[in-house]
Amino acid sequence: MPLDLIQSQEPGQPSQASLDMTPAGIQRRDVLTRRRILVFTLNAITYLVLMTWLASVLGHGGWSVFDILIFAGFAMAAPWSVLGLWNAIIGVWALHGSQDPVAAVAPHAAAGNVATPISTRTAIIMTIYNEDAARAITRLAIVKESVDATGEGALFSYFVLSDTSDATIAKAEEDEFARWKAGAGASAERIFYRRRTSNEGYKAGNVREFCETYGSGYEFMLPLDADSLMSGQAILRMVRTGQAWPRIGILQSLVVGAPAKSGFARMFQFGMRHAMRPYTSGAAWWNGDCGPYWGHNALVRIAPFREYCHLPVLPGKGPLSGLILSHDQVEAVLMRRAGFEVRVLPQEGGSWEDNPPTLTEFSRRDTRWCQGNLQYLKLLNLKNIEPMSRFQLIWAIMMFIGIPAWTLIIALIALKPLDGEDYAHFPAASALGLYMVFMLMYLSPKLAGYADVALTKGGLASYGGAWRFAAGMLIEVVFALLLSAATTFRTAIFVLGLPFGIVAAWSGQSRDAHRVALDEAITRLWPPTLFGLCIFGAALILAPSLIMPSLPLTLGYLIAVPFAMFTSSAGLGEWLQRYHLCAIPEEFETPWEISAFEARRRP
Repeated sequence: MPLDLIQSQEPGQPSQASLDMTPAGIQRRDVLTRRRILVFTLNAITYLVLMTWLASVLGHGGWSVFDILIFAGFAMAAPWSVLGLWNAIIGVWALHGSQDPVAAVAPHAAAGNVATPISTRTAIIMTIYNEDAARAITRLAIVKESVDATGEGALFSYFVLSDTSDATIAKAEEDEFARWKAGAGASAERIFYRRRTSNEGYKAGNVREFCETYGSGYEFMLPLDADSLMSGQAILRMVRTGQAWPRIGILQSLVVGAPAKSGFARMFQFGMRHAMRPYTSGAAWWNGDCGPYWGHNALVRIAPFREYCHLPVLPGKGPLSGLILSHDQVEAVLMRRAGFEVRVLPQEGGSWEDNPPTLTEFSRRDTRWCQGNLQYLKLLNLKNIEPMSRFQLIWAIMMFIGIPAWTLIIALIALKPLDGEDYAHFPAASALGLYMVFMLMYLSPKLAGYADVALTKGGLASYGGAWRFAAGMLIEVVFALLLSAATTFRTAIFVLGLPFGIVAAWSGQSRDAHRVALDEAITRLWPPTLFGLCIFGAALILAPSLIMPSLPLTLGYLIAVPFAMFTSSAGLGEWLQRYHLCAIPEEFETPWEISAFEARRRP
């Protein structure tokens, strides 16, 4: 749909709730406003303190071109970490400092715990594109069995929505689907397969076509990716919440990584899980009715989605024009503009996905997200959207704008001795203090998550005990620092290349553990390796004293190739599994859905 038509669309009818309340009547608007003002104030003060501190360091001997550029880069890169700090602090406070943590951050969630009868019909849809057919359809079959086990299965239907372009994979999909349907008995009439001949609009177009073709028969849809898995109880909680609050348009579950064999995925999801929990809880506390949508493992009310969430076609030419790649947050913005709330359930339980198994797969996914998020630059002038929704778009942009800024800062710091400053009087202690403070801020969401586990009764035991948890934490922190350097340089180059026509490929993902070969690692990671060699060479010649303090931020460049190979090796994954390191609670008390998938998956 053209952007000008999207601009002119009228929002949905106002709710019957009091104007003092959010559209669903869940929270008072003035309470959310005060929370948002508080968060803005805390972030602004912290940001100004950091910028003032940095200015005192850089301007000590006068301002050089290097100083100005470092200051400007930090100004662009710092906001993401500042908000991460405060979301983490608020999240831990909400989880452990309030009498009713769920009511504090998700007052709508209580409705899902009341065993009211299910009276609405829900379509659980799985979108696939050139995926492992057996792997994907087995997951959806398990979701169906889990829902059926609750006794409410008759009101749920299941759709495999294929955009597959490879004829061989398409044939495998048809065979796997036929096998599943043949064994479904009387419930087979609620199982459907549809393959589009053109994948226009990518995943968003796939879902849009479903809504317009089949959506009128259902109140809700629950989109799943090919690597998604959910429990029937979790789905019922979401449906009951949606029934109780008719003006909730999107209800996003907190998706966590499933147990993994890949060493890379195990370390990545261990840190991501702990960062997400306090961060999402803290954000939910003040985002309120303008929450996130991640495109899967979420309950979506079909009628307003179909009517109001048409994605615009971005005007102009180039990578930031045309169809939107990162569709989910735009759909959340349009849903909220239509007068329906977008809420998150910031609680773990019954909602899983697989994380990328290797550094190269992670980087490929990141560049696709990067291009999609930067397309939001053309959506900032959307009319009639909530200020909080506009902020969500800006924040998604900032997630990737800051990456080239950090890369520039690292390069400039290595070259700064060339500016001729008298370093005999340089405030080294102050500079080191700022560096340490900022590193803690950068890691704060994960550190908050680790603190949350330690403060929760039985938390450490659910991760295999204190020593395993502590060892996993140390392993993951080192891993995260190396990963950041190894991947952000490629993302920085990608951002800088967008104006010149560089685009991300839209393709199926490799989700199973596999080894990254030397030639693949060199082909994909020689740029950050070369950058690392230049940085270390410059530091060795110009300022050897910077080498050791900078290692947390720079070592990952230099060892990107062996790091990618080592983290993908079968030996590392097996070693971590053997000693239950970077393990998650599902490995010690495995839910039926995960056990069933592991038992049925084919080698």
